Formats: sequence, C-alpha cells, structure tokens
Amino acid sequence: MSEHSATNSMMKKVLRPLVRLLLRSGVAYADFSDVARRVFVEVASEDFGLPGRKQSVSRVSVLTGVNRKEVKRLLDEPEEKEATSKDNNRAARVVSGWMRDVDFNNSKGKPRVLTWGNNSSEGSFEELVKRYSGDMTARSILDELVRVGAVSVDKNKTRVKLLANGYVPSASNEELLRLSGDSINDLLNTIDHNFKVDKETTRLQLRVAYDDVPGNGVELFRKLSNDKSLELLNYLDQFLATQDRSVNPAVKGEGRYRTGLGIYYFEEPLNNDGSPQNDRAQDGEADDHAK
Repeated sequence: MSEHSATNSMMKKVLRPLVRLLLRSGVAYADFSDVARRVFVEVASEDFGLPGRKQSVSRVSVLTGVNRKEVKRLLDEPEEKEATSKDNNRAARVVSGWMRDVDFNNSKGKPRVLTWGNNSSEGSFEELVKRYSGDMTARSILDELVRVGAVSVDKNKTRVKLLANGYVPSASNEELLRLSGDSINDLLNTIDHNFKVDKETTRLQLRVAYDDVPGNGVELFRKLSNDKSLELLNYLDQFLATQDRSVNPAVKGEGRYRTGLGIYYFEEPLNNDGSPQNDRAQDGEADDHAK
C-alpha cells in the first residue's frame, strides 16, 4: 500500500465515527466543511511557515488548496474562541480530589456521601470544594455537578453522593462533547508528535486488541479492563496532584505544561470473515436508499 493510499484509509477510519457523531448531533456537511476549511487555513498559517519568513496568503493557499481570497478572509476574521469552561475544569478537579483524598473516603477507600449545608464542617462537600476548586463557590460546583449528572443530592438537601468513578457528564451532551473533543485532540496530537520525532522522544501510544473473542470473553474483559484502568488512573491522579501547582502550591519549577494519560475501551461486532458488522449493515442501508 502506498503512503497516499494509507493516508486515505486513515482518513476514512478517523472520519467514519466522527461523521456518525456529527450526524447524531445534527451537524450537516456544510457546517463540517466550513469548520474544516477554517482549521486547514489556521494550521497551515500557524504551523507550516518557512524559517525566518512571514507566512504568506499565497503559501497558505498552495498548502491547503483554498483560494487566496478565501484564505485572506478567514485570516482577517476574528478568531472564534473555543468552548472552554473554568467551572467544568474545577468541577472535574473536585471529583478527582473526592476520589483520592482519604478525608473524603470511607473505610474501603471509596468516595463517601458528603454532608452539605453545614458551614464547611470537616469532611463536608463545602470543605472538599474549598480544598480543590480554588476560588469557586461550593454552590456553583454543586450546581454544575448536578447539571451534568455526576452527583445527586438527597431529598432533604443535606447529603451529596458521587454517582460515577470520575467526572462523567452523563446528563449533559454539551459537556460530554467538550470532553470527547479534548480526548480526541490529545490522542491525535500524540500521533502527530510521534510522526515528527525520533524513537527516543516518542510519547506513549499503546493498544491491546484481539479479533476472535466470544461474548462471554468480552464481558470478562470489559469488567477487568474497567477495574484495572480505574486503579491505574487513580494511582496516576494521586501522583500528578502532588506535581500540580494549583493543587500543591509548594511545587517549584519553570514553565507550565498540561500532561496526563487517557484510557479508552472498545469493542466491535464482526462477521465470520472478520469484517465489521456495523459497516456492512450501514452500507446495505445506503444501497437500499439509493435504489
């Protein structure tokens, strides 16, 4: 297979689940095309300049295939701010602290139900927020966690319970999309980095997969991978918390970096010949619609 063919194959694999997600979210091709065109122009302008020379509209046009007039228009337009949320980041930090801090765990080392509304008493939700959210109020963090379905509050509004093993926004499609975008961006940036550097400076990019596992084996692996992954992530979270200056002001050092590790689980039903069942079914449906 040539490099061009391999690139086309890679694009289709990347785009198929992305397009499925976009269509499910009501995004049409025209919307995707507008965003893709802008990103092509921005990346070519920012990351593919010649050393010692200012990047030109003509060069960006050559690199991207977008005409010069459109390149100039896109570069002249104010850059749209990406959707980020200080509240959401702080909420995730609070959940992380809840899971690892012994002051907020039960005798089995699990996040315990916390009291709420007791004027920041020891071991309360208010105390948790004060310890891990910086300058955010306990009420704003609680409202955000309730909104995304990460916690529940009892009917008397005096106790708060964590509902998931981490900051999982099950009740908010908007927040789930934001977090998913962050995860995909991190993985693709790692892949891009590994294409550019030598083997001594590659970033961790590992996967384990088998393609002839029966259903009962999948169920066993699903549980095992969930338990072991959570164990590893909690261990790494505890370490990173000791190195993060927002959590541990005593940490010294130069520069500011965002670092971490992502783990994801996957499974896919296959036909006897090893082809994906979903793709074949979708292709068949497409053929039926075309008739």
